[in-house]
Amino acid sequence: MAASNGIKLRNERFADIPLALDIPVLDAEEEAVEVNLTELQEDHTELCTLLEMENVARQYWMTVALAYAKQSKVDQAVEIVLKAVKVKTDPEDRVSLLHAAVWMCLSKCREAPREARSDAALMDAPAFYASKRSANNSNEGIKTKDDYLREATGHMNEISRISPSFPQLYLTRGMVSLLRSTLVHPNERAGALKSALNDFETALRVSHQNNIMALLGKARVYFALGRYQESLQVYQLAIQRAPRMTEPDPRIGLGCCLWQLGHIEEAKLAWERALELNPESKFANILMGLYYLHSSAQFSSSDPRFTQAYKKAMVVFAQKAFKLDENTPLTLATFGGYYLMRKNKPFVEKLAWRAIRYCDVPEIASDGYYLLARMAHYEKDYPQAWLYYQRADETRGGDGRGGDDQGHTAAKFGMAQLKVILKDTVDAKFRLDKLVRQTKSVESMSLLGNLYAEEYFAEQRENPKATKTDAWKKAVSLLEQVRLAWKDTKKNLTPDANVLLLLARLYETDTPGQSLQCLLQVEQLELEKMGDDKRPEGVEDEAAIKKAMRQHLPPQLLNNIGSFYYLADRFSEAQNAFETALSACVRIAEEDKTADTDALVTTISYNLGRTYEAEAKLDEAKTVYTKLLDQHPGYLEASARSAFISLLQDPSGSGPKAVTKVFQSAPDNLEVRALYGWYLNKSKKRTSNPAEDQEQRHLKHTLKDYNKHDLYSLTTMGNLHLVIAREMPRQTEQDKDRRRKMYAKAVEFFAKALQLDPHNAYAAQGIAISIIEDKKELGKAIQIFMKLREVLKDSSVSLNLGHAFCEQKQYPRAIEHYENALAKEKSRDYTTLSCLGRVWMLRGKSEKSLDAMKSSLDCARRALAISPAQIHFRFNVAYAQFQIAQILNTIPPQGRSMEDLETALVDLDAAVETLAEIAKSPNPPFPRQDLEQRAAMGRSTMRSQLERLIQEQRTYEGKHAERLAEARKIREDEIQKLEEKKRLLAEKESEKEKRLLQEHREMQIRDREITEKRVQYEATLPRKEKGKRKKDDDHIDSDGEGDHNYSSEAPSRGRRSRGTSAPTDGKDKPRKKRRLERRPKAQKAEKPNKYKSSELVGDSDLDEDENDGLANGNGDANGNGNGDASDDDAVAQPRKKAQRVISDDDDEDVAMEDVAAGGGDDSE
Repeated sequence: MAASNGIKLRNERFADIPLALDIPVLDAEEEAVEVNLTELQEDHTELCTLLEMENVARQYWMTVALAYAKQSKVDQAVEIVLKAVKVKTDPEDRVSLLHAAVWMCLSKCREAPREARSDAALMDAPAFYASKRSANNSNEGIKTKDDYLREATGHMNEISRISPSFPQLYLTRGMVSLLRSTLVHPNERAGALKSALNDFETALRVSHQNNIMALLGKARVYFALGRYQESLQVYQLAIQRAPRMTEPDPRIGLGCCLWQLGHIEEAKLAWERALELNPESKFANILMGLYYLHSSAQFSSSDPRFTQAYKKAMVVFAQKAFKLDENTPLTLATFGGYYLMRKNKPFVEKLAWRAIRYCDVPEIASDGYYLLARMAHYEKDYPQAWLYYQRADETRGGDGRGGDDQGHTAAKFGMAQLKVILKDTVDAKFRLDKLVRQTKSVESMSLLGNLYAEEYFAEQRENPKATKTDAWKKAVSLLEQVRLAWKDTKKNLTPDANVLLLLARLYETDTPGQSLQCLLQVEQLELEKMGDDKRPEGVEDEAAIKKAMRQHLPPQLLNNIGSFYYLADRFSEAQNAFETALSACVRIAEEDKTADTDALVTTISYNLGRTYEAEAKLDEAKTVYTKLLDQHPGYLEASARSAFISLLQDPSGSGPKAVTKVFQSAPDNLEVRALYGWYLNKSKKRTSNPAEDQEQRHLKHTLKDYNKHDLYSLTTMGNLHLVIAREMPRQTEQDKDRRRKMYAKAVEFFAKALQLDPHNAYAAQGIAISIIEDKKELGKAIQIFMKLREVLKDSSVSLNLGHAFCEQKQYPRAIEHYENALAKEKSRDYTTLSCLGRVWMLRGKSEKSLDAMKSSLDCARRALAISPAQIHFRFNVAYAQFQIAQILNTIPPQGRSMEDLETALVDLDAAVETLAEIAKSPNPPFPRQDLEQRAAMGRSTMRSQLERLIQEQRTYEGKHAERLAEARKIREDEIQKLEEKKRLLAEKESEKEKRLLQEHREMQIRDREITEKRVQYEATLPRKEKGKRKKDDDHIDSDGEGDHNYSSEAPSRGRRSRGTSAPTDGKDKPRKKRRLERRPKAQKAEKPNKYKSSELVGDSDLDEDENDGLANGNGDANGNGNGDASDDDAVAQPRKKAQRVISDDDDEDVAMEDVAAGGGDDSE
């Protein structure tokens, strides 16, 4: 075999078979019969007779048999080997030949069909048992896998009888058990695999772990048992021992293990290496095709990468594998899936049945049945599809009913789909629920969530009051899990718009905000699917591009988005969505002349009109309704809305006529009757006699003659009784009793409305109002209002909460709710402003707060600005101005200002004039005498008080200003002193830094002078002494002791430590010197020098003396200084020529001794 680096290896299984074979003639040593092994005949009788007559050796029989096997005539090869077994008498020859026959049978078993029966007979047979011959078998001449295994088992038994200790028998028995495990029921596979594993381990033990085929068999058993990590390790060991082995190729098994362990890319590398070594490997080609099929599934079908990967999978690899072997089961199943997508039934059935017949493992047979089931499912042949789904599930060990944990998951899902089609939702939910618990598959959760959603919708149709039932909770939980799975980048799932639309429908009633989010996500998905042809040309603004592309969205989707925007009070977005939906309808009508978009246009236009109304664009809304009525004159809702707008715009002219006209056109329509009742409420004259109330008569007529369960009429009747009870007298007990009964009657109407609709927030609010006004139970009523606030977006809830908290004297909370009500009404309701001003006034009186009083006056003025004709609003402004003037009298001077008093004086004059005018009006809110008295009090008493307060405030503010000026001056003086102190400190620090810098410069100058003197001195020395000195300096520097970062005055380490200091007072004060050598304990400085001459002093001593002389500034060439020296310098210490080398530890010890003795170096 060729080398593997850059050269592709080829299969050489039969490379040693010669092209021709010379068969020696018996009793003629030099004669032989030549047999051409390339042109062998089908009938081998003559050739076997020749071999038998010539009594040739066993090798000749084996060569001829292998030549037949090389030409794929394995059956003839087995017959030749068995003929040789009969001829040979030597046990060794017979065992060898029988062993060859066994392996030939096993080779044929791999290529033989699993079943020989017809397709119909296969459907009647057990799912995946070994085939058994029967009388009605129409293909008795075809041998199956089981037949070949039986023959191989018989030959093995004969080998065991002849030679029980034949070592190769363990490997063979293991392979037979491994192949047998693929034919038995999945429940029995484990036993067969364990038997095969024992045989392979025995074969390895007998061969001293050198049998590579036993090693591969062991890896295959581990893989079949699902022990992929162990199988991977064994395959790696096989590759290490046989790196060039390609038939079988351990890299294929290695890649399969990596695939099962989730290492997809590593598996691809292993299969690519297998193809590099053997490009004609059918298994490596089909596995690479499966890899690219898996890669294509990561992209949407519209993505160019999907087409590229899918084409490479099917055309480059799968097609080549099919050409190499048309009966490879995995290749057949793969191509079956391709033709299934194209709905090519003949090809699907042909490939699926062939895959079922020739498969080695039940998984591929199960896939074959699944292909048949999907094809029948597409053809709507549901009974046949059900049978195929069952067989696919049973083949993988399932029970075919979906109630177990094993089997074919996709087949179980297919059976659940058939149950849904056949309207058996109970069984479908049972199967899907089992699948969801086992696999958490997105498809199962989506379908099961859909079934629960349909169940909830059916419950809602039967009982509209049903909300958030068990079916609703299960549906939402499942579909939200699907939605969450889309966010997992590892799964790479494509969001499904149908799931989002279903969730939007489920959330519609209780949480419309979440419905809107789902629809917006659908919109984003649709925009992402659009091609470049939908993008406008020449537009760069992203907002403009999105607006143009939205016109290509389905108008139904845009209409729903706009409706939810409307419910969320996001009217501008709603208007944009409705307008875009109308543009989409126009586009559809232009592209398809046969499309009927009239219903869509009508609905969307009506919604757009309602949006214009909410935005106070009454003219645009009326225009929309008018166009709708031109196209559809009988559109009652548009007529009612148009009449309502007319009533708002002209309450005394055309408005009442339009409402009356609509009412007369449809008097039986409850919505129209409700509108007419509202009109009567706004236009009727107030009366204390309920029998004369036109609105009440109209509502009673509706309840009596049209619908006694009309919710609007019941709720409005309750409100009318509330108003009547509120205005009834309460002086006597009899009056109070009648008033209580009226409240009770109002509660009866509200309770009836709640009984019919438990979610009627207006009826619940009416009951809460009755509780406050009749029973004064504020806490209970506030609880009801708080719950209604979450449901009812009307300002009335916040207004009632403000009333309730005001009664409880919780003014801050009352103000908060009144302001919320104003925000919802966009500050256009003068009644709410009046209530808010009242609460601010009460708070101001309670807290004696001038700011609160000012807020009250501001609210009164805003209410008057909205309705200037209302005389009581003018009174409210004047009253607030009077209250401010009064409260200023109670506030100390430090709590008010001159501006407040002057403004209050001006407002007081205006209030006096206002009260005088109100007193002269025809219908003043209070008696004229009272108003005139208050005005007179304002002119005299209160004005005098304010003038006096102004004078006092002026005096106080003058004194206060003087005290402030004095305090400010003191503070400025203190700040100036602190700044002066900081400046002095800064100057001291600056001077100190300058002094230190000057000292540093002087030290640098001194060091430079000493260095120059040393250089001059060295220049005067003879050349020999210079060399010695240089050598010594080099020695010092090499030991790290001549550090140039220190000044030249620093002593050298390893010698006597000399310290120098800067001259002070013109005198040199020498410091005590100390040698680094250890001195004897008893050493006296008084002893004279033992040496006769200084010539015996070493070089290091000379250097020290020179340095000492330079340091003192008056040394000679011999180092004998003339200056004063200490006693230690006067005595020459004896030294040895071999100087001690001081280690780093010794250096540290010496340094510490110097520090302790006070003779260390001076640092700058």
